[in-house]
Amino acid sequence: QVQLVESGGGSVQAGGSLRLSCAASGMIVSGKAMAWYRQAPGKQREFLAFISSSSSITNYADSVRGRFTVSRDNAKNTAYLQMNSLKPEDTGVYYCHIPLLSLWGQGTEVTVSS
Repeated sequence: QVQLVESGGGSVQAGGSLRLSCAASGMIVSGKAMAWYRQAPGKQREFLAFISSSSSITNYADSVRGRFTVSRDNAKNTAYLQMNSLKPEDTGVYYCHIPLLSLWGQGTEVTVSS
């Protein structure tokens, strides 16, 4: 079964850090770009970060640039999102995405309290 499974979410105070993981199964992620999205309560899902298949290209939304870092380990079939200096507005469900396959994970919830 082809799927993406996110983990690493939780509750943290403002200024704290979390590291999200996205593990792929049933497929090999090398050769496929990956991305992270977030859906805040009552809002549409928004793009956060992109990483190319070789990690040579990354791109970030203005709202997270300088605070979040996307990376991947193709040998582990996993992508990561390191989130630092978290703010209450970072609260939401975080999703991993493979655009080429139109594949989404089930999401992991992040809550940042002030």
